[in-house]
Amino acid sequence: MNRNDTPNGSPAAPQASFSLRQLSDADWARFGAGEIAYLRPVTVNGVHAIAIHGADGAPIGAAPNAELAVAAILQHEMAPVLLH
Repeated sequence: MNRNDTPNGSPAAPQASFSLRQLSDADWARFGAGEIAYLRPVTVNGVHAIAIHGADGAPIGAAPNAELAVAAILQHEMAPVLLH
């Protein structure tokens, strides 16, 4: 077993060279950009809908329900995340 292997012989995951605490606000805003889209329930003029936002918080769309919002996000090859 070399020093990069786990006891069961599989390679160990590489160690992060930095702490997440070192990320700036701008770094966090870019974290997941183009990969993650947030779903957020909203009410507009008394009508319930689902807002779709990019990882940086920028609005990128809306849908009448969560199922359609998730379908739209998946169609754009992004991962949906519920924000409440």
